[in-house]
Amino acid sequence: MVASSADLLPHPLDPLSQAEIESAVQLVKKAHGDLFFNVVSLHEPRKAEMTKWLEDSSAPRPPRIADVVVIAPGGKVYEGFVDLASGTITKWDLLDGLQPIITMEELMAVEHVCRKDPKVIEQCVISGIAREDMDKVYCDPWTIGYDERYGNKVRLQQALMYYRPNIDDCQYQYPLDFCPIYDQEKREVIAIDIPNVRRPLSKAQPVNYHPAAVEKAGGYRDDLKPINITQPEGVSFKMTGREIEWQNWKFHIGFNYREGIILNNITYNDKGNVRPIFYRLSLAEMVVPYGNPEYPHHRKHAFDLGEYGAGYMANSLALGCDCKGSIHYLDAQFASRSGSIRTIKNAICIHEEDAGILFKHTDFRDDSVVVTRARKLIIQQIFTAANYEYAIQWIFHQDGTIQPEIKLTGILNTYAINPDEDTKGWGTQVYPGVNAHNHQHLFCLRIDANVDGPKNTVFMADAVPSEAPVGSPENFYGNAFFAKRTKFSTVGESATDYDGATSRTWDICNTNKLHPYSGKPVSYKLVSRETARLLPKEGSLVWKRAAFARHTVHVTKYRDDELWPAGRHVPQTSGEPSHGLGEWMGDGSESIDNEDVVLWHTFGVTHIPAPEDFPVMPAEPITLLLRPRNFFANNPAMDVPPSYATTPSQIAAKRAAVIDATDKLSKLAFANGNGNGNGSACCGNGTNGSS
Repeated sequence: MVASSADLLPHPLDPLSQAEIESAVQLVKKAHGDLFFNVVSLHEPRKAEMTKWLEDSSAPRPPRIADVVVIAPGGKVYEGFVDLASGTITKWDLLDGLQPIITMEELMAVEHVCRKDPKVIEQCVISGIAREDMDKVYCDPWTIGYDERYGNKVRLQQALMYYRPNIDDCQYQYPLDFCPIYDQEKREVIAIDIPNVRRPLSKAQPVNYHPAAVEKAGGYRDDLKPINITQPEGVSFKMTGREIEWQNWKFHIGFNYREGIILNNITYNDKGNVRPIFYRLSLAEMVVPYGNPEYPHHRKHAFDLGEYGAGYMANSLALGCDCKGSIHYLDAQFASRSGSIRTIKNAICIHEEDAGILFKHTDFRDDSVVVTRARKLIIQQIFTAANYEYAIQWIFHQDGTIQPEIKLTGILNTYAINPDEDTKGWGTQVYPGVNAHNHQHLFCLRIDANVDGPKNTVFMADAVPSEAPVGSPENFYGNAFFAKRTKFSTVGESATDYDGATSRTWDICNTNKLHPYSGKPVSYKLVSRETARLLPKEGSLVWKRAAFARHTVHVTKYRDDELWPAGRHVPQTSGEPSHGLGEWMGDGSESIDNEDVVLWHTFGVTHIPAPEDFPVMPAEPITLLLRPRNFFANNPAMDVPPSYATTPSQIAAKRAAVIDATDKLSKLAFANGNGNGNGSACCGNGTNGSS
């Protein structure tokens, strides 16, 4: 259900409303004239004052402040704060050598300029495209990354060029081999990078994934029956504004231009005791380095959040396909470059799904059984970064587990290749004339811990054998092993990597509170096994720019506004010096023992492309877990109603099941499909094959 908040004022963590964005824009325009708006977003309240208000709503309400970044005529970049209550600009600074995030309008302008540029037309003709076919030339604009020829005071994009013989064809099948450089201020192409080895336009027949192409290739499968998700009594979650309550969980759902979904003040109601777990969770940054050393491919390493924004690139989600079942949506609103309002309908979808077995046990002696089914709550957004789609899911489970999951799909970034050309291992020819380069998707999860309170300590846990030799009194039979825990006392000690040999995990502990049975600190454990290490070498451009990706885990002491690990302004940074996490780590000596800490976790995949990934990729999931350990007295989900429960005493007395809440809509797939013809529920008889 959706409840209206009795408080007419927005929650302090709510995104700026349309009226607030319009107010900030008008105040800035009045003071500074016509500008291009790159950012008008909530400047998040200071944690100290926000915490006071969360603990006592009669405390002073944190002010609503707009964070504004603009580009003035001449390319000058300014950033400032607008106090929305007083209508005053409280900060206004000129930035030097920093470029703000690229907007969607800036990206879309590049293609139109390239099609009309004489230098680009000349290269298209050399590639085998007729001059009159320039309307069939497309480009994916990327920020230039960093190019020492131009530095960072001129706002640049690089155009990755493609061709479509037909408007419905997949352009990534027809990559072009040259790369124009676009000057945003001049709105013109200022240079073109041309490779030493030319690769003319491919003449291969199109391979497409749209309906007409599939039908031409033999048609769609006709043996799929519908699967419907129904909740006849409605959903089990409650919305009050942007705060959600579900199965003992309660948290606020924010959204901004950069990170997309932000979850705040995450608590769990433990039998009447509302316990804090995390103050803020978000996907804070990502980098996608490509592995072809040929110039200028070293510039291809997109910071999709810091350079373009998961919020700005968010899809408008559709009922029944992006999100299936009983769905609640939240919209997103941003300022366009002109300052008008841009609305993304249904930017976030919220829904429940069946999650299989929550727990089950059968006593083999008499087939008494308890089986409880699980469900999960999903908070989802999907964003499109040129060729790639990323489905970001925050999954909450009834047992206190949080499961961030990312599904990668979309289309490979491609480059031209000549017939019989050797890829040299840096890529794969996925179709004639199409070279898909090796690349990585490395994400950085920001975990602002609040495990039973703000003072937390992080430990590394490794499963290792006993050091005592076989035959010793401590390990006579040689079978002993344990979890070796290493405490991070300083920032420097926390820079660690995943080790699959020891099933390494990391525990965020409140050492001030011990479990009554285990005697161990209450904690949440980070379990993450898909943790590809950054493969570009130390000293490379991407290594310098993406300091957060050098290790699987870093831990820092909390400071307001240390939100984005590649820095506040990412486009065209050189990495010298390193911005963001690289500078926040300092000399490594700062204490993080029993402090308000933030854990930064880099995870992801290394993608060596294959033909099965083309022309459109099946979704590849990446998942990790934040699990309660020594946090609850015992299994916190035992109060979830079982689907079926019998006990030894009931079985002995030949009475009916203690609980029979089996799904009455489920049925056998085939007549006599269970082999006995009676179609009875499997929960109640013959579970282990006994009579």
